[in-house]
Amino acid sequence: MGSSELDVPSLMVDAKRLAECLHDSCQYGAAHQYGKLSTETGMARLSLDDSDKEVRDWFMETANSLGCRTFFDQMGNLFAIRSGKNNNAPPIMMGSHLDTQPTGGRYDGILGVVAGLEVLKVLNENSIETEGSVGVVNWTNEEGARFPKMAVSSGVWAEEIPIETAWGLREVTTHGGNPKSIKEELDKIGYRGEHPASYRANPFAAHFELHIEQGPILEDEGLKIGVVHGVQAFKWFDITVRGRDSHAGTTPLYARKDAVLSAAKMVVAANTVATHHSGLATTGIINAEPGTVNTMAHTARFTLDVRHVRDDVLETMVKACEAEFRRIAQEDSEKGCDVEWKVLVDSPAVQFNSECISVVEQSTVNVLSALPETSSSKLWRPMISGAGHDSCYTNLRCPTSMIFTPTRQGISHNPTEYCSPEDCALGASVLLGAVLRYDRLRARRGDFSDLNC
Repeated sequence: MGSSELDVPSLMVDAKRLAECLHDSCQYGAAHQYGKLSTETGMARLSLDDSDKEVRDWFMETANSLGCRTFFDQMGNLFAIRSGKNNNAPPIMMGSHLDTQPTGGRYDGILGVVAGLEVLKVLNENSIETEGSVGVVNWTNEEGARFPKMAVSSGVWAEEIPIETAWGLREVTTHGGNPKSIKEELDKIGYRGEHPASYRANPFAAHFELHIEQGPILEDEGLKIGVVHGVQAFKWFDITVRGRDSHAGTTPLYARKDAVLSAAKMVVAANTVATHHSGLATTGIINAEPGTVNTMAHTARFTLDVRHVRDDVLETMVKACEAEFRRIAQEDSEKGCDVEWKVLVDSPAVQFNSECISVVEQSTVNVLSALPETSSSKLWRPMISGAGHDSCYTNLRCPTSMIFTPTRQGISHNPTEYCSPEDCALGASVLLGAVLRYDRLRARRGDFSDLNC
């Protein structure tokens, strides 16, 4: 179905106003200055801390000023709904997150939420009455940086994570004292709502998420938009290697049970497996006990993040790592070590909704057609996301898709993370066009015909 058949107006987001709104939101939790300009800082806005409360207050105030109905649920997810002709039908939602890494940037997640608010501003300014309601959601603790479960609140909404499990998560970034739980901190900042955190109580017609790519592909290929078709599969593990602590100077190599050496060989082996299968393997945390210079460790622990676009290949990679780790522990560690695996995250590959992908693609073609470069080259491409997002969970319960904008040098989760105002606005304009097209599509297929509105 072509965009012209859907009779969608060609509207664009104002780049300057979007940038001002984004940087206005980043006054809460700004940190890690890297340049001379006031906007050349990173962010340290951890979920449910004081700065997160401040930006939540900012979000609700901004949404209310746009005439939205606002509320928050039991997980502190924030919702702003702009009414349409048929308000009894579930709304189309634009969503992402406002929390960041401890040394995060100004665009990861934040762009998606602020762009959603900008879309509502454009609809208001042009007196656009949508067929159904349209809204914005800010998901709590997407990063998992403070409370160690990424996208936990969209997972609760999708009823994939029990709310008691989520409420009970305790912070990992505390500095002394008793680690606080999500429930305790929601209560502290006043954002544990009464509305059930469930897709049954709060259904969506669709979920669209604008996000920076967080990788170098779009920039390297000179492209402006990534139309995201899905998310690659990934698994996280905590690996424990147990050996024997003994003196570094008096224990010959042949007599050692060196847990650190064994773990180091496993990390290298995982990389070899990933290379062979065109996948990814990453170790981000390594710890050893007892941790002295002249004693080999009796225990080494490390994390393993394994990813591939296909579930079956990912499973093959994991089995290959298990076999190689076992061989290293038993046969390549002198007197031998033991290895144990603990699954932390198991996220299957995600395929987004074909209709949502289609309206994003139509909107992309329309938005980019106004650029002079379009006459000589196509400025967008289909993509698979390398990172997990809240959209992975919403995709289980409603039609979902994502839009990527370029990331300077592919850098993310870093204070210098950057997407130009022009590219941010292009992505937001694609988001706007996609939402309008999906709204018209709902009307055309009769989504509202049985409602008493």
